[in-house]
Amino acid sequence: MIKKIFIGLAVFLLLAFVTLYMTSRPTATEDGAYIPSPFALKLATSSTTDFDNTVYENPHTGNKKVLMVCTEERFMTMANGKKFSTGNHPVEMMLPALHLKNAGFEVEVVTPTGRPVAVEMWAMPGEDKSINAFYSEFKKKIENPGKLSDFVQNSMKDNSDYIAVFIPGGHGAMLGLPENRDLNKIIHWSHENDLHMLAICHGPAALLAASLDSDKDAFIYKGYKIASFPDAVDAQGPMIGYTPGAMPWIYGERLNKLGVTIINEAADNTCHVDRKLITGASPLAANEFGKLAANALLKEVNQ
Repeated sequence: MIKKIFIGLAVFLLLAFVTLYMTSRPTATEDGAYIPSPFALKLATSSTTDFDNTVYENPHTGNKKVLMVCTEERFMTMANGKKFSTGNHPVEMMLPALHLKNAGFEVEVVTPTGRPVAVEMWAMPGEDKSINAFYSEFKKKIENPGKLSDFVQNSMKDNSDYIAVFIPGGHGAMLGLPENRDLNKIIHWSHENDLHMLAICHGPAALLAASLDSDKDAFIYKGYKIASFPDAVDAQGPMIGYTPGAMPWIYGERLNKLGVTIINEAADNTCHVDRKLITGASPLAANEFGKLAANALLKEVNQ
């Protein structure tokens, strides 16, 4: 009897191990890349969000705008050479943008060359009616964004209608944007003109563009504290099959070397405001991050 129990337990553990192994392997896509494993998707994504449909009693009725800077790059080549199918995270884009819209601000979208925004569709909250309805409405801007260089040439003025720059997360924020010299100009312009900077999850990686052609002592966010996706959590990605390999580079570490402190240790709902830099740690922070941003912008325009 005891022997049968041990055999049954061994079979159960073996099946459990095999199931975990199979469900924690990244899923290959037709284009030769990988999306997160079923196990990782269950842990890290949700079919709904915590969007609370905040009603802003005195929404902006003027012409102030928010510039959303997005990635157009889909594939991140990991340290082992495998490609991760990424882009911008839909919750980190849509939920804050929905708050900004409800507060009366127009959100414009740009990518480096004007190609469509790459979106992590595998993270779309399929059962969230508010987010999906807004995505359908916002889709035209995502598919036909402006070009960063055109913005620099035509819209980067001291008396512009823009009140904030918004950089959503998703690992795609680490692709191209940190090395983009047009973004370098936009970040410095926004800082010099006292605009708000909004960045969530991996979005702060793009702030590294501000360090181009300058030494670390001149980094405009030196001494700032932020909430952002932790490097330690990225390092765990291969273990659960979220990513098909280790990260190609470590963005939080680079920000630390420039004098930025990341205050959170988990990919949680932490948000932080440091002067005019508003940041959030992960998709779990998107609702609070959106409200913080909307209220900060309303406070400024209503003063």
